[in-house]
Amino acid sequence: MLTDKKGEEAARDIASWANKVAAAVDKEVFVDVHDDYPDSNTYVLRLVKGARVLVFRLSAAQAHMDGRESECERTLQRKIKDLWNLI
Repeated sequence: MLTDKKGEEAARDIASWANKVAAAVDKEVFVDVHDDYPDSNTYVLRLVKGARVLVFRLSAAQAHMDGRESECERTLQRKIKDLWNLI
């Protein structure tokens, strides 16, 4: 479980987690997280490195269910690598 909180409090927890994961992969990547729960029951993650930006979503189920941390970490690491390859 990435967080047991909801809304913007959860977004802050996820951002903290995501920035730790990102720093281990690439110290120049910053992650911002927005709670998009009212519209789509997801958290929007925005990866930024210089002029490059990549946006993707994690579902509330991924963020709130036990045992999904490694899946979320692999997804984030893959998205960071996708960010590197943006032209």
